[in-house]
Amino acid sequence: MALVVVFSTMSYTINSHFCGDTLVSKSYFSEAKTCGMEMKQDINNKKCSITKKNCCKDVIKVIEGQDNLKKNSSDSLSLDQQLFLATFYYSYINLFEGLHDKVIPFKNYSPPLVVKDIHVLDEVYLI
Repeated sequence: MALVVVFSTMSYTINSHFCGDTLVSKSYFSEAKTCGMEMKQDINNKKCSITKKNCCKDVIKVIEGQDNLKKNSSDSLSLDQQLFLATFYYSYINLFEGLHDKVIPFKNYSPPLVVKDIHVLDEVYLI
């Protein structure tokens, strides 16, 4: 889901260089390579200036990402939601706390009184 958000909000350009009607180069991150047929006019000779229409053209396609994302309203929690999150966090953390090694949970309770020997009555003997 994070990748969808990143790629939908990112803007990028596609540079294409055409020589006539033929695609020569296409680039996504830098300028497209030219075919080497650009016209260079000699600046020193102002008397004789020949201008010829250039057959090459650069096409730049800009793909804009969206910039109007809805902000999450998680920073404005109601009192009931804050109370629920606090109690849930407290109970969840306490699930993983174990008893200490020296704690005996039945230390304060006395064992039941033995009225009859149940093993002898049921004739169960450990060998």
